[in-house]
Amino acid sequence: LSSAAFAQASDPAAAPVTHADQKAAKQQAKADKKAAVAQAKADKEKTEAQADADKAHAEATLKDAKKQ
Repeated sequence: LSSAAFAQASDPAAAPVTHADQKAAKQQAKADKKAAVAQAKADKEKTEAQADADKAHAEATLKDAKKQ
């Protein structure tokens, strides 16, 4: 076995891209996008919840200040 043949056999990047490889890459990209959207949605909800909590705290503080 020549070293060039060995390098090609052991390096997946050197192998020709098959239809299955393309399909898998497309599915992975789709899954990555779905995960990114879900993460962005979760981040937005967390930010909104924090803003609501901050607002409630500020209102409570203001109410306490007015009582005194």
